[in-house]
Amino acid sequence: MPKKTAETPIALLRRELKRRRLDGFIVPRADEHQGEYVPPSAQRLAWLTGFSGSAGTAVVLSGSAALFVDGRYTLQAANEVSADLFALHHLIAEPPHRWLEQTLTGGARIGYDPWLHTPDNVHFLQIACGNAGARLVAVAGNPLDAVWRDRPAPPMTPAVAHAIDYSGRAAADKRAEIAAGLVKAKCDAAFLSAPDSIAWLLNIRGNDVEFSPLPLSFALIHTDGTVDLFIEPSKLSDATRQHLGTAVRVWAPVELANQLAGLKGKRIGFDRAGSPAWVQDRLLAAGAVIVALPDPCLLPRARKNDVELSGTRNAHRRDGAALTRFLAWLATAALEGGVDEMSAATRLEMFRSQDKLYRGPSFPTIAGAGPNGAIVHYRASPASNRPLRPGEIFLLDSGGQYLDGTTDVTRTVAVGPAGAEEKHNFTLVLQGHIALASARFPPGTSGAQLDCLARRALWAQGLDYDHGTGHGVGSYLSVHEGPQRISKQPNTQALLPGMVLSDEPGYYKTGAYGIRIENLLAVRPDDSGGGQPSLAFEVLTLAPIDLALVDRSMLKDDEADWLNRYHHRVRDSLTPLLDSAAAGWLAEATRAI
Repeated sequence: MPKKTAETPIALLRRELKRRRLDGFIVPRADEHQGEYVPPSAQRLAWLTGFSGSAGTAVVLSGSAALFVDGRYTLQAANEVSADLFALHHLIAEPPHRWLEQTLTGGARIGYDPWLHTPDNVHFLQIACGNAGARLVAVAGNPLDAVWRDRPAPPMTPAVAHAIDYSGRAAADKRAEIAAGLVKAKCDAAFLSAPDSIAWLLNIRGNDVEFSPLPLSFALIHTDGTVDLFIEPSKLSDATRQHLGTAVRVWAPVELANQLAGLKGKRIGFDRAGSPAWVQDRLLAAGAVIVALPDPCLLPRARKNDVELSGTRNAHRRDGAALTRFLAWLATAALEGGVDEMSAATRLEMFRSQDKLYRGPSFPTIAGAGPNGAIVHYRASPASNRPLRPGEIFLLDSGGQYLDGTTDVTRTVAVGPAGAEEKHNFTLVLQGHIALASARFPPGTSGAQLDCLARRALWAQGLDYDHGTGHGVGSYLSVHEGPQRISKQPNTQALLPGMVLSDEPGYYKTGAYGIRIENLLAVRPDDSGGGQPSLAFEVLTLAPIDLALVDRSMLKDDEADWLNRYHHRVRDSLTPLLDSAAAGWLAEATRAI
């Protein structure tokens, strides 16, 4: 008798949908908190499709299915997802709601989990389904969870206090600031669903998700500065409860519905773009008045205080020393052979882990040798692991979580002699990197207005890259945070002093190589030119840029001067932290050109 094969996840889901009389179901990458990194128990999209990236959505219909990813993940999704099961689409160029409008037939019932979608997202989906003559249906209980038989348990790691030596500001002061803002907005309270906002507000950290030190929770902050915190009580030790104080009332998450039901007539600030539709539905059912309000913690969280800026400078110096020790080792080891993507990432992690304030990587290390470097968010696996070979280039994008700061740095290095094409394109990327880092701009300027500076040299050659140029970075929080960013995508948020962003232009030749150069920058006041007030960037990252890939003849004198000044600072800052061998390597790696 032939052995019975296990049903695929998509077959299991379709069977459950049929049982519930649904004609389709929408599966986002997000969890209830709309976070970039989600716990294993919420990795529904990966279980269903095999796609392991941090952004995407699947739509499963009875006779077809589609996966939507952005430009960072186009190649990765093609490698991870069966084309026989899912058609791949670009998340921006052809979003799910547009595909649904064109694909659905009249009378179809399409389910969604209101915990996993924001009201803004639901709005677009409802319009699309309505235009197709279909109906969007909120489900009670996710049908995917019903068939995911080995689904991991939700995380239950402790939440701990984050010392004021690192946060720079007492939680009571933060609560008072947010409460005062709610009074001005004529709100009685605001609902918070982003764990990094709650962690910042209450000066707590946790370990519920990989790469970000977050305790998963929800919160209501009131105009008197008190907070209702919805978190598993077992995550809080006596010391953490004492740290939170009496102004923070702790509730189990199952009590959220009851607490929302008691807000009749209250004006509740609610972020429609970042909070679960389920919560909005409960507030409306309770008779609360919803006031459209961005997460009130976003902007104050993004503007780092002096203690946080000092901490991130210190973290970047130590992180740069660890990366330099790695690069010095790699310069010899890669040519000797035996180094592959995974072993290189492991060696870098070893160097970082020697720091007593290190708490782990800030995202999965991207170590792409040769053609793997062209996969923007590549993650090496035993199946894809590639050796570093002479004549190829190696892209390494990595970062660390330290108690005093979060780092994110990309270096592209030549293994042996570099080809002329690679040097040419690397230098174009370097010119864009320098142009952005050197920018001086008036208050009120957004990242969208600066984005073209990083692309100008590439555009002049008919080249570009399909990802943003810069993202916000937290302070021992998420490595990707808003509201600031530098991107082609429209963004009206002005860059403000204290904000930290990345500067990471790149170029990717599919099947050949990838290039990216990334430093973190802090926005600072700049009065060097006189006249009107201006802003500029302070470069935080300290690590050598591979001169073997630089075509000096392409650089203008001011660009070469910038690189020489940067390398002089790198050398002076890091040499005291290095042994003699690494210091000697760094001296040569940062020589003037």
